[in-house]
Amino acid sequence: MAPSMDFSRLWGKDSSRKGTPVVVTMENPNYSVLEIDGPDAAFRPVDKDRGKNAKQFTWVLFLKAHRAVGCLSWLGNALWILLGAIKKRLIFGQGVTMENEKSGRGRFLFRTILLFLLMSVAFLAFEVFAHFNGWHYFHNHGLHIPKTLEIKGWLHAVYVAWLEFRAGYIAPSIQVLSCFCVALFLIQSADRLLLCFGCFWIKYKKIKPRIEGAPFKSGDLEGLGYDYPMVLVQIPMCNEREVYEQSISAVCQLDWPKDRLLIQVLDDSDDESIQWLIKGEVSKWSQKGVNIIYRHRLVRTGYKAGNLKSAMNCDYVKAYEFVAIFDADFQPNPDFLMQTVPHFKDNPELGLVQSRWSFVNKDENLLTRLQNINLCFHFEVEQQVNGIFINFFGFNGTAGVWRIKALEDSGGWLERTTVEDMDIAVRAHLNGWKFIFLNDVKVLCELPESYEAYRKQQHRWHSGPMHLFRVCLPAIITSKIAVWKKANLILLFFLLRKLILPFYSFTLFCIILPLTMFVPEAELPFWVICYVPVFMSFLNILPSPRSFPFIVPYLLFENTMSVTKFNAMVSGLFQLGSSYEWVVTKKAGRSSEPDLLAAAERETKAMNHPQLFRGVSDSELSELNKLKEHQEAAPKPKKTNKLYRKELALAFLLLTAAVRSLLSAQGVHFYFLLFQGVAFLLVGLDLIGEQMS
Repeated sequence: MAPSMDFSRLWGKDSSRKGTPVVVTMENPNYSVLEIDGPDAAFRPVDKDRGKNAKQFTWVLFLKAHRAVGCLSWLGNALWILLGAIKKRLIFGQGVTMENEKSGRGRFLFRTILLFLLMSVAFLAFEVFAHFNGWHYFHNHGLHIPKTLEIKGWLHAVYVAWLEFRAGYIAPSIQVLSCFCVALFLIQSADRLLLCFGCFWIKYKKIKPRIEGAPFKSGDLEGLGYDYPMVLVQIPMCNEREVYEQSISAVCQLDWPKDRLLIQVLDDSDDESIQWLIKGEVSKWSQKGVNIIYRHRLVRTGYKAGNLKSAMNCDYVKAYEFVAIFDADFQPNPDFLMQTVPHFKDNPELGLVQSRWSFVNKDENLLTRLQNINLCFHFEVEQQVNGIFINFFGFNGTAGVWRIKALEDSGGWLERTTVEDMDIAVRAHLNGWKFIFLNDVKVLCELPESYEAYRKQQHRWHSGPMHLFRVCLPAIITSKIAVWKKANLILLFFLLRKLILPFYSFTLFCIILPLTMFVPEAELPFWVICYVPVFMSFLNILPSPRSFPFIVPYLLFENTMSVTKFNAMVSGLFQLGSSYEWVVTKKAGRSSEPDLLAAAERETKAMNHPQLFRGVSDSELSELNKLKEHQEAAPKPKKTNKLYRKELALAFLLLTAAVRSLLSAQGVHFYFLLFQGVAFLLVGLDLIGEQMS
């Protein structure tokens, strides 16, 4: 029989202690001594709080208090900076200039918002007075009018009469308008959701345009073996001092046979110093064997469309089959033509190959990060889905290759709108030409870094499509394309995505929502304010997952930009003065890391080859050197920030409505109005983007 190994009885036996006890003292022990009462005590779960002493608990409280104080100090510092900016820019007007409204529509919109602001302040004062007098008649989303005997004083009678008038006449009108805007909001959200499903399907099935084999391989065994088509590259620019050099340099390094490529630098600059700089850059690359020419128009009509039209009228253009267009801040990779032009091979119905934009300064500031979210969704979702499923989308005006025959069949470049790229795309679509979008081919460019430049760009991008819609609507209706393509052009391409989006965004969140705080009978549903906007913002950020921390600023900023977009949309739709206004987007001349390395390499080669301008006369070279020295020595003009009146008026309107929502204890409405009002205030003070002064 095996001996028993149960020592529990011996362990638990209370034996008498023998001998002298020894106490061992250790300094700074690195382990804990635990009292064991029995053989199973070592394996029982130990209470986590048992090892904590008062000193450890005090340190935990100190750490939590430190975090709370740090958060409060950060919020206080941000509030102090905002108040300082308000004092400096709004009260004393230091380093800022007031926005200049050129159009009557802009002044009318500002006066309308100002009227709403004054009315809201008056109503707020009246409501506060009524609140402290105990006149609470709106309970559980219903209005309870007091009896005649309960009315005391003429002010009380006026307040009750206001409540009856508000509930009987104002609330129904606001309710009808809000229901209409909510319906538009849901339709636009469904369209965006459908586009996202299309994008997910493309990624799941890995659908994309592909190049089969070697498209330019020639059947002539005695020849070179490859037959490359003739390609014309155009770089339209106007006073692009900061970016002309890197753009010309990138285009001149395109991988394409030199005898099959011609580069046109189409300079519309009215500054002679910039003209000389661009001429010098063109001469430099011409001496390196690049087939490049410089063109300058004496009569600058039609903006970019007129510039491109003038260049296409040259006799030598007839020898070319394709034309690639790059704006002055775009820097294509050397293999751009190799990745785009082969798609035209054996595809005679293809008229346009559009590539994607990539941004060298997307992380420069908050404004560029928010722009990157919008444009990533535009290219990744809108352009790609429309290109795959219906072979039509709006030409982005740059970083694309056109078949010259498609341009000619569609009437060429027209000067009737400021969105000549969308104009030629619509006319080509009506003539049966197909488009391809390449999401994998990216071209570096710049985003506007100041709010003023971004605002002017967005005004042109939203007024031009509405102007074009008025002009080309008869041609769309009478065209011979399928009915569903006509419906897509009119209902989706123009009305839903160019007109309805800025209309409901401005009307619903900037006008109706603050008004419902003073007319609670027409209160907007909770899901309209919170759930649906957040979900739509989440969908917009999906193509740029690194931007998820900016989902709240993105939502607030999009509502803020709805003022500019709504004003531009109305200007274009009714052909007001600012609908045909073209302002060149200001660039900063940012360069990526590969660009800087290439620039350093070019400088090294220039030091080894001092005869850089050997094809230029001595007088021209000396004039160019003097011009560069003068540009370096001349002091730079001091820039200032601007104050935007419409945004400031809306900021105070929303903040007033937020204060009114406190009287009704509407938590979600208060926070939305507060944050949206602060967003309008930051934009109105020009505190977002590049700081000038």
